Amino acid sequence: MKKLLHILNRLSFGLRPGEIEQIQSIGIDAYIQSQLSPESIPESPQITRQLDQWRTLKLTPIQLLRQYKPRNQEQRSEEERQKAHQKARQPLQQAIQARLLRAIASRRQLQEVMVDFWFNHFNVFAKKGEIHFWVGVYEQQAIRPYSLGRFRELLAATVHHPAMLVYLDNWRNTAPNSPGAKGQFRGINENYARELMELHTLGVDGGYTQDDVIALAHILTGWSFDLDGNKGDSNGFYFDINRHDYSDKVLLGQRIKGNGVAEVEKAIDSLASHPATARYISYKLAQYFVADEPPSGLVKGLAKEFLQTEGDIRAVLETLFQRPEFLQANNYGRKFKTPYHYIISAVRATGTKEPNLKRISGMLNQLSMPLYNCSTPEGYKNTQEAWLSPDAMLQRVSLATTIAQGGLGDNKSVDASQLLNTLGDSISAQTKKEIENSPEKLRAALILGSPDLMYR
Repeated sequence: MKKLLHILNRLSFGLRPGEIEQIQSIGIDAYIQSQLSPESIPESPQITRQLDQWRTLKLTPIQLLRQYKPRNQEQRSEEERQKAHQKARQPLQQAIQARLLRAIASRRQLQEVMVDFWFNHFNVFAKKGEIHFWVGVYEQQAIRPYSLGRFRELLAATVHHPAMLVYLDNWRNTAPNSPGAKGQFRGINENYARELMELHTLGVDGGYTQDDVIALAHILTGWSFDLDGNKGDSNGFYFDINRHDYSDKVLLGQRIKGNGVAEVEKAIDSLASHPATARYISYKLAQYFVADEPPSGLVKGLAKEFLQTEGDIRAVLETLFQRPEFLQANNYGRKFKTPYHYIISAVRATGTKEPNLKRISGMLNQLSMPLYNCSTPEGYKNTQEAWLSPDAMLQRVSLATTIAQGGLGDNKSVDASQLLNTLGDSISAQTKKEIENSPEKLRAALILGSPDLMYR
């Protein structure tokens, strides 16, 4: 049972009523294999219906700007301006609700866990520029389809997306002596090139130099977007030949001929297949799924699988879940939950049928982890050091009380006995004893605020 609970807590956002029995009926190995192939798991009709209602998720970045960005506000009445601003908030609101709904209720839990992992890895900040219109489709187009696919394809999707190009300023990146070097497009911007190597691929200790950063920045000149939708692709990505540096470059010791778009594709190939990238991605996956300080042998094993399979994320995860380090009993229940993991797991445990997603989003704000609002490129951390503090624990306990009292939106107090039945052996004997000695009205809150619920 302990092994089953461990696997559930790492491959999903926590237990739901009846889930242990369902997995026992098919077996742990079958559960893992199904989660590694989310396309084989039918999504619930309820989720499909709700997602269909959020139309902004189906639009392109250009369509979102055309339909939701306020225009000519000085010529409108105060009432019209307010309506326009309310409408402009819809893409971000719908993105948040869709993410929370899927994390709470989707049967494809490992996919949702990986969306959380990869969005933080390739983070963009909703409050910068036009990105608040785009975070939902960025996740929908550049993260979600590739979350269990090949790393090279995932990387390429983020490199081409306007949300990333705005966030890390590459849309301004221009060869100084090019015909297009004028106005706001006047020179080299190294921001994206640096983060592309330091955070997205090689890692800070990946062996690259400042010369490599400069070379990659020159390779990325003209890599931009066209918001008018006249020049770029359907998502707005646009390569501006008049702002590109067509000279030859040397990146990581490899000569890259100056020939436009193909330069970036070659750079992506090189970065995605580099041994340093294999090590860095493997370390982050091991840290996310196993321990804050993952064993070096595990990281080496995963990196080997990454290189042998050309960055097949599904294969790397399958290897990870079979490794003895992942299944070691001393790792069970030792990974401290981020606020996102904690709130989602608490909601799942209660089995609330129609949780109030706006309230849940507000709870994440209270715990200093608002969705899509991490301002720094490295995204939210997933280690205990980042989230464990006395104040943070007081806030979690307060929210546990709110949830127990029906604060998720249905106004029904959570049944403590049903909650214990759902969580089973994940609640320690000591916690159960304390609950038994407490007034019945406090029991659900004590369970949701217990140390057992803070770890996965």
